[in-house]
Amino acid sequence: MRAEEAARRWLADQGVGQMRDGWVSDKEPDVLLTANQVAHAWAGDVFAEDLDAAEQVRLAFGLLDLLDEYWVTCEIRFANEDAAGPLPVDVLWDGYRQRLEADRDAEAITYSLWVDWFEDHATSSTAFAEVLGNDIDRIVSERSEALLRRARRVLECSGPVRWTVKEPTYRSAMRLPALHSAVFHGLLASFHDVYGDLEPADALTLLGRLDLPTNTRHLAELRHALAAGHRNHYRSPGAWDDALRSCS
Repeated sequence: MRAEEAARRWLADQGVGQMRDGWVSDKEPDVLLTANQVAHAWAGDVFAEDLDAAEQVRLAFGLLDLLDEYWVTCEIRFANEDAAGPLPVDVLWDGYRQRLEADRDAEAITYSLWVDWFEDHATSSTAFAEVLGNDIDRIVSERSEALLRRARRVLECSGPVRWTVKEPTYRSAMRLPALHSAVFHGLLASFHDVYGDLEPADALTLLGRLDLPTNTRHLAELRHALAAGHRNHYRSPGAWDDALRSCS
């Protein structure tokens, strides 16, 4: 909350304030702005502020809390890749971890992980390790609701992460039945995502060890596709239709 309030004060210094139905700028007080418009117009300016890099990152995450717009995460990554980057690793990934654990909507954060960090093989291994892989044993041991919330969210959007990177984390997560559904959705995404990655035989073995309701949607179809040796929906375009017919 403190980061959010700091971001609100920073926007006020830029002449931007929140109204009942949106946002307004002192430059055009009669024009109502959406949160997305505010993010596109001002989020990048955070990284031009006369602050050290860590404070810039914290302020940017405060804007994310305030606006709840994916574009803020884009500006964070742009700054990380800028000539002045990279951003401080501890502050960057702690910002992601905190918001993955928070009891509030995290779609902007999970979408950022999925399409920006996980789909890029130059960053996916580090990103996955920072938001889950390094902590999975502690999460399984401590089992706090916040840590489980983070684990579920990351597992479910981990489809593009290379199989060799995420498979050990999947295996560790399976020690905790509360994470079995999230592992299943990770496997399903690994098959369906355009950049999804899995090894069919290994994935089928993991699938067989999950304690899931027998009527879990797409469980039978995924099992059928993996048993047939298919790695990815887009590499085998007819595989899922065949699974649907066979399991209907």
